[in-house]
Amino acid sequence: MKAVITGGAGFVGSHMADFLLKKDFEVKAIDSLSSGKMRFIEHNLKNPNFKFEKLDIKDAEALKKSFKGYDVIFHFAANADVKGGVLNPIVDLRENAIATSNVLEAMRANNIKKIVFSSTGSIYGEPEVFPTPENAPFPIQTSMYGASKLYGEGLIEAYCEGFDMQCWIYRFVSILGEKYTHGVVFSFYKELMEQTGKKKKLTFLSDGTPLKSYLYIGDCIDAIWTGFAKSNDKINIFNLGAEEEIKVKDIADIIVEKLGLKGRVEYVFGKSRRGWIGDSPHILLDITKIKKLGWRPRLSIKEAIIKTVNYLKANNWVLEEKYFRDKN
Repeated sequence: MKAVITGGAGFVGSHMADFLLKKDFEVKAIDSLSSGKMRFIEHNLKNPNFKFEKLDIKDAEALKKSFKGYDVIFHFAANADVKGGVLNPIVDLRENAIATSNVLEAMRANNIKKIVFSSTGSIYGEPEVFPTPENAPFPIQTSMYGASKLYGEGLIEAYCEGFDMQCWIYRFVSILGEKYTHGVVFSFYKELMEQTGKKKKLTFLSDGTPLKSYLYIGDCIDAIWTGFAKSNDKINIFNLGAEEEIKVKDIADIIVEKLGLKGRVEYVFGKSRRGWIGDSPHILLDITKIKKLGWRPRLSIKEAIIKTVNYLKANNWVLEEKYFRDKN
């Protein structure tokens, strides 16, 4: 098959490119490089089955030309700055909602019938049921990011019904691992590395009690493939996450111990369980549906955190890049 990956130089997209190339796909990664990095995909540039195109998917006409001749779209491009949503709400509209509309229109123009979409567990807002299943009661949206992703899901489903398309929608928890460039582990690690001296401080946006699930990137990619390969409904929706959860304070403890700083770090906590407006203090998704297809997460959350720290230690250049900074 021939696949396009939007956001193909990003965290999840670049890992997906590696995976699909091993499955003998022809892959085109498109990315504006606003947050994606060429370093994440440069090892594939000499592969005859791989192409890269610098393209902003908000350019609807260019996108239609780019999709010509392809069979499936892995739509992973998005603005993932959940915390920044209330500071500039129009960004989520443009980068997530309108961009997804452009992707679907480009598919329709090229008669492409299959789309794989990276959604988010944030669409559940602050649910009352844990673990939260895919058919949970329709939630009140608490973040601009989650609302824009939910819009994307709805639009994709409508195109599937209206234009005989087929979709695979994945609602992720936060993902950890190699090429990780923002989030709680990144921010904690960076803050600790920027301080000199024997004693260090670590600041929390929350009171340290948010309880959340995380997933290792390799397990995430395997789950996406499992659903795509084994579920053939018109509309396929899956939660992706681990079957465990961890407090933000405990994440800090793991990082501090891994860096050999135990007893040398003072924690400075925020006053609320929410790190910012739209932050959900408890995230644990029900993954029964994807497990029935034979998938299981291989790494624990602690193992995923340690792998992430190891990657950051070996790739100091990542710390110098300009990313948004969200912690919890």
